This record gives sequence, structure tokens and C-alpha cells, in this order.
Amino acid sequence: MRDEIAEAAGACGREADSVRLVAVTKGHPVGAAQAARALGIRDLGENRVMELEAKVGVVGREGLRWHMIGHLQSRKAPTALAVADLIHSVDSVRLAERLDRSAEQSRSRADVLVQVNTSGEDAKSGLAASEAVSAILTIAALPRITVHGLMTMAPFIDDEGVLRGAFGRLRETLDAVRAHDAGVGPELSMGMSNDLRWAVEEGSTMVRIGTALFGPRPGFD
Repeated sequence: MRDEIAEAAGACGREADSVRLVAVTKGHPVGAAQAARALGIRDLGENRVMELEAKVGVVGREGLRWHMIGHLQSRKAPTALAVADLIHSVDSVRLAERLDRSAEQSRSRADVLVQVNTSGEDAKSGLAASEAVSAILTIAALPRITVHGLMTMAPFIDDEGVLRGAFGRLRETLDAVRAHDAGVGPELSMGMSNDLRWAVEEGSTMVRIGTALFGPRPGFD
């Protein structure tokens, strides 16, 4: 997988280490996270707060960075804040405000990415592209929130043009945000097992890889 990332990065004149591999163990037993750690992978991702909390409890935190990448309900914001080093899926101002309040109560900070729905699919979470810049600037102004960048999920298809369009729109949105607020970070979390090449070529700094590393989730074809 690292070879594929390096090849994609090299194709567009980037260094391989400019792209972080986040190993997603969603639906896999805790042994998958332990195996990834043994192989030197230091970024581990989960889609569900309870599963994230359970795996952090077993695997630990030392030398690792845990990512919450799935949809996050406001009521679970305090738990996510406590166990995740980076929350990728802040998809509304309301959720950001909830995290901000939780961070104030725990005297901590919330390190987040803001999710943008660059594909326009109704089934996907995220800010609408048309309102994203304004909303992201609002989120970035919250006192206990640090916005490290943006995240998107592209359509699960093989159409290179559509995929590049979704990824390119996220990059353009981040450029527009940073033109107003340079304090927003440069991270672009985009690209999964099926589309990482195009994501990297469009500027991804984090790819979220599950199936290509661990195989299909138990109980799924």
C-alpha cells in the first residue's frame, strides 16, 4: 500500500511522506489494529465511537494517532473528543459547537477536520459545497476548535473524471478558506482503497485505507 501511495505521489511530483496512511480497522477485530501497529503504521481510524473507544482501551495510545472518521452524533461528541486525536467528520456548525463546549468543560481542545460533501450526494454527510467556506470560517473561529483541514468522501465509482472533480473541489474549498484564515490547516483527508491514486494526485495529505489492508470486513462480501 505504501508503494501505491509513493507511486501516486511521484506521478505528480510529490514526496511519498507528504501523504499519511490512515489504516481503517472498522468492523475488524482488535487484532487488526495490533497488526497494523506491529507493521509500523501509526495512524489508525475507526468509523464508530464505541468501536474506537474499545480499541483504544486495548491497543493503547503510545506512539499512535487515533482518527474518528465516521459520522459523529452530537451526543457522542464528548466521548469522541476524549479518545480521538483527530476527528475527520465535523459536518455541521452545530456539531462543532458541541465539541467546543465539551472541550471547554474538559479544559482541552478539539482537533478536527471539517467534512464537505463535494459530490452532492444526498446520502453523504458534510457541508454543502455552496455554503462550506462561510461555515468552515465560523467553525474555525470557535475558541476551543482547531481546524487542521478538510475531509470528503467521493462517490464509490470508477469514473476518474467524477472522482477528480470531487477531490479537486475539496482542494479548492480549502484554498478559499485559507485565503481568509491562514490559521486553518492544510490537511486534505480524501481517498480510500479504490481511488487513492486520484486523491493523491489532487492533493490528498491523508488516505483512509481499510479493505486494501485488511480485506473485506467480517460478514461482508
